[in-house]
Amino acid sequence: MIKKILVSQPKPTSEKSPYFDIAERFGVELVFRPFIKVEGISAREFRTQKVNILDYTAVVFTSRHAIDHFFTLAKDLRVTIPEDMKYFCVTETIALYIQKYVQYRKRKVFFGSTGRVDDLLPTMVKHKTEKYLVPMSDVHTDLLTRQLDSKKLIHKECVMYKTVSNDFTEEEIKTFDYDMLIFFSPSGIESLNKNFPDFNQEKVAIATFGPATAKAAHDTGLRVDLEAPTEKYPSMTGALQHYLLMQDE
Repeated sequence: MIKKILVSQPKPTSEKSPYFDIAERFGVELVFRPFIKVEGISAREFRTQKVNILDYTAVVFTSRHAIDHFFTLAKDLRVTIPEDMKYFCVTETIALYIQKYVQYRKRKVFFGSTGRVDDLLPTMVKHKTEKYLVPMSDVHTDLLTRQLDSKKLIHKECVMYKTVSNDFTEEEIKTFDYDMLIFFSPSGIESLNKNFPDFNQEKVAIATFGPATAKAAHDTGLRVDLEAPTEKYPSMTGALQHYLLMQDE
């Protein structure tokens, strides 16, 4: 029976998060503990990519991490971002986050509605003469590159931050006792193997979000009990709620 679940993400800031509804409805304890963390690369590391930020007239942001590390790196490199730099973001939430660093002007900030780059592409195509710079994590696929290539846009992807294991303390390792672990990236699975090399799954249920995460789990010999998203349950919380309902029957 599942009573204690580790969710490998930061604790939701909103009290309206579906996770809290699940905890109350099923009487389970949810522990939010990220297995990975994001760190910026140094100016020296960035220079090895031979990318000059000022060669570009627009930046594509896929996350708030990308925004933080873009502006931090620009500061470390002593690069002054031009006033007329344009910003293309996959969601409005990410676009509004830019206000942390520059004055928000609608004529230079554009955003999509679904969180996917393909939703942003039509807007980018309208600005076909721009030279797009895309800050990325060291862990990424070439999907975005292919999408931009398909529209014949001028672009350059560069690594500005990296995903590393968020190591567990000795005390955390001693008290690691959960009925279910939920992972959202292959890096999380790698972190589990690094922190708990002798991890014995036995009755511990494993949930994964995304096909790459599921594959990483299978590749390391883990049994995946819950995979999301599915057509019926596009979110992890929806899939988790259904899974717990099935366990209660």
